[in-house]
Order: sequence, then structure tokens, then C-alpha cells
Amino acid sequence: MGDALGAPFEFGAEGAFSACFPAGAADDEMCGGGGWDPGEATDDTQMALHVADSLLERGGLDLPDIFARFQRWAADEPKDIGLQTEDVLTNGRPWDRAAQAHFQVNLRAAGNGSLMRATTAALHFAAAGQTATLDAARRIAALTHGDRAAWEGTALFHELLRVALTGADPLAPLPDTLALVHPDHRERYAVVLSPAWHPDDATEFNGAVWPCLGSAVWALRTTGSFEDALRAVVDLGGDTDTVAAVTGALAGARYGLDAVPARWTAPLHVPLPGAAEGGRVVRGDDLVELAGRLDCGNQRLT
Repeated sequence: MGDALGAPFEFGAEGAFSACFPAGAADDEMCGGGGWDPGEATDDTQMALHVADSLLERGGLDLPDIFARFQRWAADEPKDIGLQTEDVLTNGRPWDRAAQAHFQVNLRAAGNGSLMRATTAALHFAAAGQTATLDAARRIAALTHGDRAAWEGTALFHELLRVALTGADPLAPLPDTLALVHPDHRERYAVVLSPAWHPDDATEFNGAVWPCLGSAVWALRTTGSFEDALRAVVDLGGDTDTVAAVTGALAGARYGLDAVPARWTAPLHVPLPGAAEGGRVVRGDDLVELAGRLDCGNQRLT
């Protein structure tokens, strides 16, 4: 839902969302635009759904299968696909070497593309415990991102969501959570996840993994509701669909389904290129049902 809310404002100016839809004014903020229909989610959610389908159909983590699904999706001409992700999925290398081949040539691969799609896996592995969810996060991230910074950001997201799903405040144990990050990347994440950090302090565009995750945590920390967290983060501008997708997952886990405005979920839909059945469109009720199936899978693992 955050993905679809933020998509029309991608690369727009700071404050553009509130300029169109002032707080407290009942309106249909799922406006569409920028090539997206009202309520249409982007590649962020599409990739997350392919991860979910693999986890459920294969009965667990099958990395070659996830990579093959990503390749079919990329070949089916989605409306949007990240340049790095597209290169990795089309460079002809096998699933376990394609991302590293890209990284060795480009020497940078710390975009937020592995973070944006992580929600379904984070939900699936949450009840399996901290070690299992961190491991799954890093391994799935590494399919398309050769830079360990992206793995660690995705692992942090998994752990934040796991804690939130227990009913606890995911931000309270952040010092202990940061201790789980690889030492080479711990300090940089400590900066962007600090209570003193503001998105204006970012040294990279929020399409990078550090400020993307930092902005989501900032929105969760400085607001008191699901709706306010999403409004705040879309108003940052930049890579609004992905930052809002990450924020929506964390805020959803913290506040629950009843906190999500019905006027936002009603038009929600996800066309899914690369789906085996062809022409598949996933809607809000489908996503709720899918979340239940992913969570039930968790319980069986325990």
C-alpha cells in the first residue's frame, strides 16, 4: 500500500504529497500519476510477490527458483525495473554469480532494490527466529545486490519487522539489533538509525539502502500512526515508492491492519508480470490472504 501511495510522487519535490492532499482533508490520495494507475503498486511489490510465491510453492527458501522468477518477471517487460536489477537479471550469469559479476564491474551495488521487496520474506521467516530471518534476508538480497551493505540493510529490516510482529516496539532494541550487523557496515547504519538522524542529513539519495531504511525508521519514530508515518515519508520526495513501501511494512506491523485507511486499500492492485498463470492482478484482499499463508508457514517452522 505504501508503494502505491508513493509511486505517483517519485522524484517529486519535498512536500508535494501534502501540497496535493493536506492533512485532515478527507480525499482520495491514491491518485495515480507518473505512469501508474490509481492504487497501482510498482516493481517493489511485484518482486515481493514473486518471492512469496516461491516460498509458498517450494516450501521454503529456494534461491535458484527465486532468481528464475525474477528473470521471468524482467523478461515480461514490467513498467519499471531498477537499472542494476535489470543488469543482474539479464547478464547471462548463473543465479549465484550474476550479482557479484555486476558488482565487480561497477564497484557499487548498495541501492534499495533488495530492501524494497523484503516484506514477504520478512513475514515468512519472522517466527523462525532471529538467526533464520537474518540469514534469509542476506541470502535473498545477494541474488541481485553484490554489495554487502545491501545485505545488511535488508537483514536489519527483517529483524525490525520480526520484533514488531511480536507486539514490541521495534525501535527499542535497536542498539542490540545493530550489534548483529557486519562490523564493516555497523557504523554507517548506526548513524542513519540514530534518534538524532533526520533524512535531511543523508549523504546519498534515498534510493540508496542506508537513507531508505533510515527514513523509514525516522518516520516510525517521529509519528504516532500508520497514516502519519506514510504521509511523512512520502513528503520527503525522492524514491517515494520504495521508502513508503518499507515504511508501510514497518508501520503496518507496528499498528496492525485496522490502522490502514480503507480509502487507501480499496483501489490497491498489483499487476504481476512474469506470473505463471499470465495476466494476474493481485488486490488488497488477496494480499491479506497471502500474508496469512506466509504467517501460517512461520508457525509450522516453529
